[in-house]
Amino acid sequence: MSTTTEQGRDFRLPTGSKWRAPRAVADGIGGTVIATAEVGAAPQELFDAFTTDAVEKWWRAPSYYYWSDWKADLRVTGAWRVTVKFENGATNEGFGEFAQIDAPRQVAMTRRFKEHPLQGNRETLLTYRFEAIPGGTCVTVREEGYIGRAEAAYGNAEHWERVLSWLQSYFAGVVAARPNARD
Repeated sequence: MSTTTEQGRDFRLPTGSKWRAPRAVADGIGGTVIATAEVGAAPQELFDAFTTDAVEKWWRAPSYYYWSDWKADLRVTGAWRVTVKFENGATNEGFGEFAQIDAPRQVAMTRRFKEHPLQGNRETLLTYRFEAIPGGTCVTVREEGYIGRAEAAYGNAEHWERVLSWLQSYFAGVVAARPNARD
């Protein structure tokens, strides 16, 4: 059975546009969200973007909210905390602890918010994976803990696509600003 198109390319291979766009899916019954994106940065840069105060530079929804006051004890069972600041002056707190650290390949951490419109204060488990690929890193986000909260799973899947697009945009600017970026 032939799997190639008339152009000689296997139709199952990802196209450039499909590979690069942030994508997310939710299993509402199983309570899991998976999101991926290709980002033009090294795995260590992306590991740092999720585990240090660098998160304050890119995790922001223009005219809605941004993250600030990131604090983290980067070790297994170490705590992390961030303040979510809304444009209307309201705040929220996100916090948890690190469950697994395998820098720069993977980090897993619990997460909950003081308040969340769909989750309440239910804890989820986030696992970020960083896989080197030509031209950058494939970032995979797996968020578990939405069993019984399908609406939150579907809503967060959509939000992860936005968050990963902010990450892509941020690193596109960082890479473009590097002195040797045009060489």
